[in-house]
Amino acid sequence: MKKILFLTLLLFGYANAFTQSTQEITDLQHQLAIAKDDTSRIKAQIGLCYIYRLGNTDSSLLYGQRALKLSEQINYPRGEILALSFMGLTMQQLGNLPKALELAFKALEIGKTYHLERLTGAALNAIGETYIILKDYTKALHYLHIQKANAEAYGSEEGLAYSKYDLGIAFKEMNQLDSSLFYEQQSIGHFKKINREEPLVYAALGDIQMKSGKNVEALKFYKQSLQSSLTNNERRASASAYNKIAIFFSLVNQSDSAIYYATKGLEESTLISKKKTIQEAAALLSELYESTDAKASLRYLKIADAYKDSLFGTGNLQAVQTLVAHEEQRQKEIEATKIEYQNKFKQYALMAGLAMLLLIAFFLYRSNRKEKNAKNLLQQKNKVIEQTLINLKSTQSQLIQSEKMASLGELTAGIAHEIQNPLNFVNNFSEVSNELIDEMNIELDKGDITEAKAIAAAVKQNLEKINHHGKRADAIVKGMLQHSRSSSGIKEPTDINALADEYLRLSYHGLRAKDKSFNATFKTDFEESLEKINIIPQDIGRVILNLLTNAFYAVDEKKKLNIPGYEPTVTVSTSRSPVLGRGVGGEVIIKVSDNGNGIPQKVLDKIFQPFFTTKPTGQGTGLGLSLSYDIVKAHGGELNVETKEFLPDDLVARGEGSTAGKAGTTFIIKLPL
Repeated sequence: MKKILFLTLLLFGYANAFTQSTQEITDLQHQLAIAKDDTSRIKAQIGLCYIYRLGNTDSSLLYGQRALKLSEQINYPRGEILALSFMGLTMQQLGNLPKALELAFKALEIGKTYHLERLTGAALNAIGETYIILKDYTKALHYLHIQKANAEAYGSEEGLAYSKYDLGIAFKEMNQLDSSLFYEQQSIGHFKKINREEPLVYAALGDIQMKSGKNVEALKFYKQSLQSSLTNNERRASASAYNKIAIFFSLVNQSDSAIYYATKGLEESTLISKKKTIQEAAALLSELYESTDAKASLRYLKIADAYKDSLFGTGNLQAVQTLVAHEEQRQKEIEATKIEYQNKFKQYALMAGLAMLLLIAFFLYRSNRKEKNAKNLLQQKNKVIEQTLINLKSTQSQLIQSEKMASLGELTAGIAHEIQNPLNFVNNFSEVSNELIDEMNIELDKGDITEAKAIAAAVKQNLEKINHHGKRADAIVKGMLQHSRSSSGIKEPTDINALADEYLRLSYHGLRAKDKSFNATFKTDFEESLEKINIIPQDIGRVILNLLTNAFYAVDEKKKLNIPGYEPTVTVSTSRSPVLGRGVGGEVIIKVSDNGNGIPQKVLDKIFQPFFTTKPTGQGTGLGLSLSYDIVKAHGGELNVETKEFLPDDLVARGEGSTAGKAGTTFIIKLPL
């Protein structure tokens, strides 16, 4: 009876919402019919494209194409941007991911050309959601953060709501549940400000609860999402909600309920041609019917496979890759053109300045020849030239100062960005803990000791997270202090073999002291005839220690893969190499090698940049290699890297698990003798 009552209420809300949606469509069609100019017609068509995307994708694309064509005819870039953006959202819903990216990228290009970036929020959202479907979360976060920044800059509550909702989805898929919950809760607040209830947000909150093991709470959010979607006549959201409720009942072995909701999800998805939820519903129905009706199971499996191939087939993915490569190339060409224009402008300015100086010199020379008696006039002209030179020097000083301030601004922005993340966590968990303490006091007043203890345990967990992120911020600050501290050491003749051996053992035993389970083989290969070199021992020792710590970390991470025959090994070697241009004494070469996983080629050119690290969040500040690079440069030397990346899938496919030691990284320090 409760289920029947619940469904009756949902159907009643659905009928009312359908009436409201129909009224909005009727109003827009009336506006289109009475429109007296092209701009008004375009606006009405764009409105219909947007509202139809949730229930009638064919009509959405029809009105979008009409708006785009008319906008191109009258050269109306605002209409082109919005039509392309909303059609991109519809194409993404239909599962045509290459076309969705193509339309959205074109909208971004037009927005940049006409300086209308404030209108590109929907295009950025379409790109972000498409990359989430493709599981490329790095690119998804990039575009969604741009959308959020634009929405903040132009005061768009709707843009903030949708960007934060999708940021929450991306972090949820990356299993960063704290960040996901934070953005979804903020999204609800933004939607409330524009008097809108987005059912997909409640579905996302249900997913977070499900991943946290709180199945009952997850079901409540899924039902809230379904009720809201039916109330607002949003079949895109109702299809997703039906599927998620079906998955819940499947997990608790209530197959009848699971089949019912999965069937509803398939029906809703089919009505709006949403490939992703069609594939999900069909796959679930195939699994549910597998043990009771093999024929039905096979039928649904074929449906699921067909839609999966249409979404993620080879042709689709190749088209996406081609579009992404084209967009990246376009961005590079724009940047190159900008740099070329700036360089030409500087050249022309310099040539004009030289021409002006030559012209002044010519007139002065001619005046000197013709007017030998006009000394006063000549002196006055000389003063003008002197003042011009003074102004030029002043301008030069101002330019130098501007460059310094720009560099300082970049560094400050980097520090602020790195410290802001742990501080955000500290602030958020502090606020939550404060609220929990208030709740605990209420429970204590009630005499409910059990609930008070549970709240106290939650507060303790929050304090542990605050402590963790506080230490992370402390590590960043200490690293920056080391980075900015000028060395007060004095160069002295140093036995580089003894120095390397000392820091090798210091690094190994230091790691063993922190983690008793850590174990690795270390080797040395020192050139015995190597003479002492003039260095600051503490600074070069710090460089060697940083490289060794990274090497031991790399082999320990690879050891966790349990590769047959793999032995974690770190090697330190020294040698002497006479090199032309280095002076008579040549140079000393120190190599720190490991047989770990290697460094991916795509990040190889970033490893010496401040704050860049390949370690997981909280395990590194990204300052060690940057500091090491600066120290070696200060000694007149070089710090280079050679690496070969370990690809586990390739090795397993070729049966070469025992040859995993071929991969690894070697850092090479070259110091002049």
